[in-house]
Amino acid sequence: MRFILLLKASLETESGGSASRALVTAMDRYNDELVRAGVLLDAAGLHPTSRGARIDFSQGKRTVTTGPFSAPDTLIAGFWMIQVKTHEEALEWARRCPHLPGSADAQIELRQVLEPTELEELAREPVAQEARPRAAGSRS
Repeated sequence: MRFILLLKASLETESGGSASRALVTAMDRYNDELVRAGVLLDAAGLHPTSRGARIDFSQGKRTVTTGPFSAPDTLIAGFWMIQVKTHEEALEWARRCPHLPGSADAQIELRQVLEPTELEELAREPVAQEARPRAAGSRS
């Protein structure tokens, strides 16, 4: 099972400032642990949104908006992509992410990655639902 650990942005990460030496060292150790365990597929930090853009798709039109974007807690500062056997194992790796005393508050969002076979199942699902007879007493 693949999971992505999304590190939410903060005012600090959005300011573009560099992380403390202690945090960089702790993150390097954490990443090394993930590698030694054979679970790390990819990881990266992201530049602040002031260097990014959003492309909105609506009614056949594409609109580009350049950053920075507001509400840092809804933005992503970095990620880890891991492959583990269970959701509990992924959760345990997320819990182990470094957070040094005195650091700004942080949040990681853990999400399981949809595998290609699951996408195929989802694509077939609406057709299967339409073909099912309606339950007695259900409304259209």
